[in-house]
Amino acid sequence: MLPQAWLTLAVVVGMLLALLRNLPTDVVLVAALVLLQTAALLVPGLPEAQTLWSGFSNEAVLTVGVLYIVASGISHTAALESLSRRVFAHVHTERGAQARLMAMSAGLSTALNNTPIVAMFLPVVRDLSRRTGIAASKLYIPLSYATILGGLCTLIGTSTNMILYGLAAADGDPRTDLSLFDPAWVGVPCALTGMLFLMLASRWLLPDRAPLVSAAADPRAYQTELELLPESDLVGKSIEEAGLRGLRGVYLTQIEREGRLLPAVGSGEVLRGGDRLSFVGALDSVRDLTRLRGLIAPDGQTRKLDTPKLERCWIEAVVSPQCPLVGRSIREGRFRSVYEAAVIAVARSGERLEGKLGDIVLEPGDQLLLEAHPRWYERMRDARDFHLVSRLEDSTPPGHEKAPVALVILAGMVLLAGLEWLTMLHAGLLASALMLLTGCTSIARARAAIDWQVLIAIAAGIGLGSAVQQSGLATQIAGCVDGSSPMLALLTLYAVTMLLTELLSNNATAALMFPIGMASAAALSVSPMPFLMAILVASSCGFATPIGYQTNLMVFAPGGYRFTDFIKAGGALDLVVMVVALCVIPLVWPF
Repeated sequence: MLPQAWLTLAVVVGMLLALLRNLPTDVVLVAALVLLQTAALLVPGLPEAQTLWSGFSNEAVLTVGVLYIVASGISHTAALESLSRRVFAHVHTERGAQARLMAMSAGLSTALNNTPIVAMFLPVVRDLSRRTGIAASKLYIPLSYATILGGLCTLIGTSTNMILYGLAAADGDPRTDLSLFDPAWVGVPCALTGMLFLMLASRWLLPDRAPLVSAAADPRAYQTELELLPESDLVGKSIEEAGLRGLRGVYLTQIEREGRLLPAVGSGEVLRGGDRLSFVGALDSVRDLTRLRGLIAPDGQTRKLDTPKLERCWIEAVVSPQCPLVGRSIREGRFRSVYEAAVIAVARSGERLEGKLGDIVLEPGDQLLLEAHPRWYERMRDARDFHLVSRLEDSTPPGHEKAPVALVILAGMVLLAGLEWLTMLHAGLLASALMLLTGCTSIARARAAIDWQVLIAIAAGIGLGSAVQQSGLATQIAGCVDGSSPMLALLTLYAVTMLLTELLSNNATAALMFPIGMASAAALSVSPMPFLMAILVASSCGFATPIGYQTNLMVFAPGGYRFTDFIKAGGALDLVVMVVALCVIPLVWPF
């Protein structure tokens, strides 16, 4: 083996050891590129700096970046939350819940990044479990696995697919050109088979266990009041049908209707437009409640704020004895006009507060949940009117009214890219621009939504792949593969990729295995496309360990899982998906 290949191998081994110690993927990959660039000054044959860092101008990296902006528009408008509530409204069985959950999350994952989808469904699964009595541990793993499987079906379904798209484009072989829906030929059979397998085998593979993270209520009992808009989807539904009975950490105390109070609200009570609903609950629960479409602060208090909705946030403040509104009600003291902030909820040392929110007489020590401009936090945190002022992260109120616009933009992006009228990058740029211009997201939210660690990891991974290929290391490794059968070589490549992705980052695995797969195809004088698709599927399918994929870690604690639960369920699913993939790939893309 040539010196440059040995040196590249040493860097790759060091990189793998660093990743196994759970060091940040982006830092490790960039460090590997720096070492290779430094070594290139001493050892001829290694790629030049221009090649090593070419990933930072690669189209795939830019595409992933603009897709984060599109996802922020979908997230901020809560475009999918009302849909998910309708989907799960009448679910009462474990298998029915799993089927709807996996179908919806996998479908969304074809067009959106996996992580925000799982984040959106975590509270949905939690509430569904509380309402139906189905163990959450029977639902969280299917949620994670379904988003992974759905991401296999399109180029934009996961960043792993995009890094392979970028590597293939940089390789320049026209046989490996990929369009938006090319992965669907293998992704759809794998997804359908995998989800069906999980449903049928969940009784034996998934545990029935309480979560490690307790859903204990916040000791602060916030009282809030929300008005039901006449155009809300909840109008005409009973309390039970609207999903307002048995909410996690919050309960409905009374309804004010046309000047009358309904203090003992039964599950069959039908909601009407204009109803004022009073709730008591923990902060996070109140926060989730206000994200429901059609529920707003009464008397249009938040609508009367001068600050645009996209620029607001939620702030907690504790009333001090020096506050001039002490001893006066929120309405009488004209809190919104005086402080340019709307009171969303009030808590008083666990005490149950009676009456309307606006009629609550403020006392020293009252905790207020406010909606205001972020500058309010800077202006008031040292003011004598309030003892403590803290801003809640990621608390911008959802722009429900923009939800249809966001969904149309998303559908248009997929249509334009799918019909190949625009490249994926151009379609994403157009969609992200429209999200900003139509107010579905803001510039600040768009900036915050971009996961720079993922982008850096993808860009550095492309450079690492080039180094493995140009140094001759990929050819040397490919030469160790049994060349007697392309199918055997494909099986070996898939198995090694699957094993690595269970231990390392999926993006790092894809970048490392791509040049090896291409060199194997060249050594066998066969089409590289089967090998590319095998890497695409295997590098994403990290089912057998919690660290195999980020969404697995997200559901680990809420589901109360143990490491062995993923080995048991994910290991079986790994084998099922591998069999399907290795049967389909040679049929669609012959050697």
